[in-house]
Formats: sequence, C-alpha cells, structure tokens
Amino acid sequence: MYREFMSALQVLGELKAFGKKGRVGDLSRFYKTAPGEYGEGDVFLGGTVPQTRSVAKKYQKMELIEVGKLFNSPFHEARLCAAIILNHQFAKSKTSQERKKLFDFYLKQVREERVNNWDIVDVSAPWMGVYLTEIEDPMPLLLKLSRSKSLWQRRVSIVLTFALIRAGDLEPTVIISKALLKDEQDLIHKATGWMLRELGKRDVMLLRRFLSDHAHKMPRTMLRYSIEKLPEKERKKWLVESKP
Repeated sequence: MYREFMSALQVLGELKAFGKKGRVGDLSRFYKTAPGEYGEGDVFLGGTVPQTRSVAKKYQKMELIEVGKLFNSPFHEARLCAAIILNHQFAKSKTSQERKKLFDFYLKQVREERVNNWDIVDVSAPWMGVYLTEIEDPMPLLLKLSRSKSLWQRRVSIVLTFALIRAGDLEPTVIISKALLKDEQDLIHKATGWMLRELGKRDVMLLRRFLSDHAHKMPRTMLRYSIEKLPEKERKKWLVESKP
C-alpha cells in the first residue's frame, strides 16, 4: 500500500506558518538564549507548544531519517516537534525491539546535543525512559549520563527515571539524585527535586530517609521541590533543619 512520504521540510513549513515575530523575543528570554545562559544561541519561530503538538500528531508516522533532520534543526520548535513525534511512535510500538530502536535513536540525539533545552528533555525523557523498564540494568547508562559535562545529558539522566518510578522501581532515582547532589546548575536542582517529589508520592518513607541523609547538603531549590507534597509543618522542619 502506498504510504505518503512525510518530510522534515513539510513539518518546518507548517511550524513556520504558525510563527509570530512578536513571540520570538519573549521565547528567547524565557528559554535563556543570551550569551552565557543555558539556552545560548537557540532560535525560535514564534509558535506555541499546542501548535507544535498538532503538527507532531499530523506527522507522527514520519520516517526516523526525517525526524533526525528535525532534531538537527536550529529552530527550537522543530526539535521539540521531533521529540513529540518520537513519543507518538514509542507509544504505538508493539515490541521491545521497536522500542529499543526508538530509544537508541533518541539516545543518539541526546549525545549529539540535539535534545538541548529543558522542555525538550522533559517532554521526551519520561516517555523514552519506559524502555529502561524492559532492560536488566539501566544504571550504567544513567550513571554515565549523570557524569556528563553536558547540562542536558545530566538532566536526561534524572528525568529518565520518571518512567522507572511509575513502574515501581525507585532505587535508580535515589542513586542518580545522590550523584547530582553537588551539581552547580539550577536546572539540575529543579529536575532532581521534581523526581524526588514523584518518588515520595510512591514511597514517602523512602523520601524521608533520603532527606534525613542528604537534606543538609541538598541545594535549596532541590530541597524545596522535593518536599512540595509533604505537610506544611514537615516542610518547614526540613527547611529549618537543613540550614548550614
């Protein structure tokens, strides 16, 4: 049966059609694209996330070679669209072999610094992390990513564990959170605190043990994010007791 060819060029054309010049400056400031900031050099078309999602849904059957072209685009919305297309394909995959192919493709984009802003990490890693629930030991990969010089690879390392949390495997989040305790980047503090908060929803005693051992050396942002769902009185206790 004839299958319509879907190209990265078509996707880019539709994303450009949604773009509004008036939004570009706001997006550039929001995603910190100035020299020295985490998103330095990122370029925007000026579309919205719902618009990008609508394009991704339309092109979800795109061949990976074309998805790769989107990941290689200088435009933020194109890379975000590529990540969402990959999510659609992963969700519809029927075998572990298919999921491995998609995960390996994703990991290539991560290592080549194409998953390179927090929203692209956060929209993709929770989905791609599902593959890690199917392999014997995800820890070597997660630890390697957590030790990377790349801010985005380190963020991927902790956000990938979201899928493991949902599958009931909480230890990887604990291990990677420990590995990132001394990280200097606020975006890592936020992501790690977020995952610890999610861990606490599954096992609040495990979160409390982690806090007992590490709250005094956790960056304040990480600590605040991790305790958000605890009772107010307990949150205040952790914040007071963890002060240097």
